[in-house]
Parts: sequence; C-alpha cells; structure tokens
Amino acid sequence: MDTFPKATNIQLPARHGDPGITLSVHQQGAGFPVVLLHGFPDLAITWRHQFPALAQAGFRAMAPDQRGFGASDKPEKIADYDLIDLTGDTVGLLDTLGGEKAVFAGHDWGGVLAWAMAVLHPERTAGVIGVCTPYMALPGINIIRAAFGQDDAAHYIVWFQKPGVAEAVLDRQARVCFEKLMRRNIPPGDVKNRPDMNPFRRLPEMPLYGEPLVSGDVLAVYAETFARTGFRGGINWYRNIDRNLELVPDMGKKALKLPCLMLTAEWDFALPPRLAAGMPELRSDLEMHMIVKAGHWVHQEFPDEVNRLMIDWLRPRFL
Repeated sequence: MDTFPKATNIQLPARHGDPGITLSVHQQGAGFPVVLLHGFPDLAITWRHQFPALAQAGFRAMAPDQRGFGASDKPEKIADYDLIDLTGDTVGLLDTLGGEKAVFAGHDWGGVLAWAMAVLHPERTAGVIGVCTPYMALPGINIIRAAFGQDDAAHYIVWFQKPGVAEAVLDRQARVCFEKLMRRNIPPGDVKNRPDMNPFRRLPEMPLYGEPLVSGDVLAVYAETFARTGFRGGINWYRNIDRNLELVPDMGKKALKLPCLMLTAEWDFALPPRLAAGMPELRSDLEMHMIVKAGHWVHQEFPDEVNRLMIDWLRPRFL
C-alpha cells in the first residue's frame, strides 16, 4: 500500500446549474488515460494493485473516490446520485485533468458507470473494461421485490431504498462489514443458507468465510474511512435505480460501437458470469475472459491475472 499514490482534491467545473463538486483522485503514470471506477462498498484504494502495472505499461491510471465516498464530496440530495450526475463527474474529471478520451474500467457500481459512459458520452469513451459488471439493463426495484417476496429486508437493494434504515445498521459497524465481506477462496457451495441476498443486515452473526482478502493496513483504511463518512453516499447510488431507468432507457439495450473487455469471476455471488451471456449480441468488438476460482473482488484477489488481461487488451489498441 505504500506505493499507492496520494490523492489530490480536484474541483470539477460547474455544469447545468450544478456548482460542481470536489473529487479525491489518485494518479500514476503517463500516456493514454485509464480511469478506474470503484463500486460499493469500496474506495479508490481497491485499484492499488492495478496502478503500478498500468503505469509501467505506459498508461496514465486515474482513480477517484467517487461521489459520496471517502474524501470526495457527498451531496445531500438522493437525486444527486443518478447516472447523469455520476457520468458528469467522470467527464468533468477528464476536462480538468486533460484528455479528450479515456478507457473506463469499472467494478461493481463502477462497472455500471463505465458502461453508462459508453451510452451517454461515447465521444469521451475510447473503450470499456467491465470487471464483474456486465453491460446489461438493471432491473427495477419492484422486479427485485417481487422476486424475493414481500420482506423488504430479503434483498439488500430493496432494503437500501428507505433512507436511514441501512445506515443505522452499517454506520456503527464499518470494520465488521469489511472483515466479513472482503474474503477470498469461497466456493459458492461453501456458504450456508444461500441464497442470502442481504448479508449487510446480519454482519455480526456471519461466520468468517474463506481467508482475509486485504492486509491489516488496507482493512484499516476501509474501516476508518467508512466509520468517519458513513455509508449513505454509496447507498444513494442504489436509491436512483428506478430514476436511472427513466433517465437512461438505452442502458444495457443500445448496441455499443467501441472496443470492450469483459472480465468475469467464476465464484462471484453478486455478479455471476452468466449475467454477461448476452453481451456478444450487443458488442461486435468484445473480448471476454472468466477468471476461475475468483470471487467478487477479483481485481484484489487475482491482481496479476487481471493486470495481464487488461494490459494485453489495452496495449494494441491505445499505445
């Protein structure tokens, strides 16, 4: 972690009446920009293994703590976390730091944002790397609720919808959250009581499945940061799912005309590889790889393999 570059606060330009926000951004290297976008619950430090590899390969790696996370600004309004605002941050980042186009690599919600850049801002998007998150249409909240019954706590996305409910549970046990969820070597059949689609509500009771994924100093960064900021900013991304369906109806449906790389993880319980099965129908320039025995945090669990696949794909296209 000592080699992970320090962050700089970047003031984004005002746009469409929005005064602009400040993002905490890490950068390393020179060359064609590759913007690394994290998901939930996460921070820019999730990409610490990718930074030196990309820089050494001749690319400029950039990773923000995204809107609502870490040292970046956290607007109060829930509506300020829709894909229009989030992609606007990413465009503003390019405008401020320089670069007409970039490759956007995203994991989890960061993957949704990377694909949204291709839909909403194709003129700024040279390519997309999906890490676990495929290009697909997100289901609405009522569809998720119907699939899991009337108990709104049965699925974490539905449980997240009412402001204050999830925060009251998560904000007081940030360290436990990362101790329990950031684990490696967990085959799907090894976790009892599957499918449990809301591990967040019962963190203290969860066994420590698998092996620790992160070192003690990295765990401390996650725990101390979320203990200070709370989880509200990141949860607000989920509270805009239905709003995003209205604002970006082409998401996951519009054919994309740019090079794409899709990396799936065999043991990812949240985003299993089967979700990417329909991608070839919407992409002609698509390369796909599944990393075996990998879980949701594949870029942290198998960084060498992820780095190799990313760089082998990037070099012939953008150097």
